[in-house]
Amino acid sequence: MNPTNHTYFNLDGHKAGSIEGHSLMLNASCYTPVVKGAIPTGEIATVKGTPMDFTELKEIGKEINEKVEQLRLTMGYDHNWVIDDWDGELRHIATVVGPVSGRVMHTYTTLPGVQFYAGNFVAPGSGKDGAEYGRRCGLCLETQYYPNAVNTPEFPSCVFGDDTEYDSVTVYRFE
Repeated sequence: MNPTNHTYFNLDGHKAGSIEGHSLMLNASCYTPVVKGAIPTGEIATVKGTPMDFTELKEIGKEINEKVEQLRLTMGYDHNWVIDDWDGELRHIATVVGPVSGRVMHTYTTLPGVQFYAGNFVAPGSGKDGAEYGRRCGLCLETQYYPNAVNTPEFPSCVFGDDTEYDSVTVYRFE
């Protein structure tokens, strides 16, 4: 079982356009590389020295268009990051800062991974108050077990028995 939440955030407001100017920090020194179709390979790779490194606050757009295979496969960020020192307890895993509003969002979870999706495949469309939405107009921080964990014994298990109670906690806190 691997339920998650696919809420989009744009801390500068729903009419603000791209989230590429937002800054992001992830408490994750590794991620799960993918193959075509965004399915994890089963490998856990370091982010150090790659565009996947958000261990310090970094503008999302800084390296999103780099010509590296992982970003090419997903047209930007759409990967699972491995939470450092995961122990199942509620912990701070991410900070996002809106460049215009100055709003800050902190994310906390009890889960071992977070899918950072930069809205690479958001189709153009109209929203409330005449807002025009499109590619990278919002970002998602989807707390989760690693995708394809059911087929990857090296990943934390997302299989629970009939008599096992499942619960998880995710908190989005705004400043």
